[in-house]
Amino acid sequence: MSDIKNFIVDEQNVGIRVDKFLSICMPEFSRSEIQKFKINRLYGAPVKLSEKTKLGDEFVVEIEQKQTDVAYDNISNDFDLDILYEDDDIIVIDKPRGVVMYPSAGNKTGTLVQNLLSYTKLSTLGGLTRPGVVHRLDKDTSGVMVFAKSDAAYRGLVKIFSTHDLTRKYIAFVWGVPTWGGAEITGNIARSSRNRQKMSMVKTGGKPAHTIVNVADVWTKPGISLFRCTLMTGRTHQIRVHLSSHGFPVLCDPLYGREKSHIGSVKDPELLEFLKNHDGQMLHAEILEFVHPVTGEKMHFKSRMPIDMMELKEILDNA
Repeated sequence: MSDIKNFIVDEQNVGIRVDKFLSICMPEFSRSEIQKFKINRLYGAPVKLSEKTKLGDEFVVEIEQKQTDVAYDNISNDFDLDILYEDDDIIVIDKPRGVVMYPSAGNKTGTLVQNLLSYTKLSTLGGLTRPGVVHRLDKDTSGVMVFAKSDAAYRGLVKIFSTHDLTRKYIAFVWGVPTWGGAEITGNIARSSRNRQKMSMVKTGGKPAHTIVNVADVWTKPGISLFRCTLMTGRTHQIRVHLSSHGFPVLCDPLYGREKSHIGSVKDPELLEFLKNHDGQMLHAEILEFVHPVTGEKMHFKSRMPIDMMELKEILDNA
């Protein structure tokens, strides 16, 4: 079974590599994934991904779907959905920590998409594995997300996210107390050559990334701060990589948190117990603002701090 997508080059995307153009059109797929798809020009003319785009070029992308990876095969309602907003075109939910976005080789069931499909329809333009998906949160990152129900909404949201024409703000508990109240972090991010599960900042190559950081609170005794982070771009693990690379890793982050080097200095027994026993980074997608892709209405959503982060804040306040 295959999913067919068509894309036409506009003036803004003239003169770039075909694979880069397609990654802009399909941000839900990595460039390495796109290279595995069957890609032709309209009417079947072959195309090289290294070619440069021309105005009006139309590409036909055929995405083969593996039946075992199809979200519709295992629709489930393993947990209650926390719905912040819904209409005929979009649905906005508060994603819980510990939930995988969509089916993959290691996660066939119990994903967020499969639970959504048990409740409502989603646009199939995202593919059979990722219907309605226009952006992602890591498994252990909680917070506000939007999914496309209609095809028109999917196309509009993909454009909004690819051009970063929206506001995304996160809160994070981090190791370290800065001497500044705010900062901007820039630096390209690429997949680590040492550990393919990790991303890293690189001097050459990768994708540009930009994060604005503001200090919301500090607890000097345990050496912990609460940051509010605004994403100006949307790269994989962006906040976690940027903060860790600048000496402020997110608490309880198994990939970038450097827990062993910090936890030994914690004296408060309640805080120590929390840090040792908690699974999942203390990172939460708090605010999402965008223009509705169909109605043009300005949308604003704020997700409350999850219970585990509220518990951590109470422990820090009393430490």
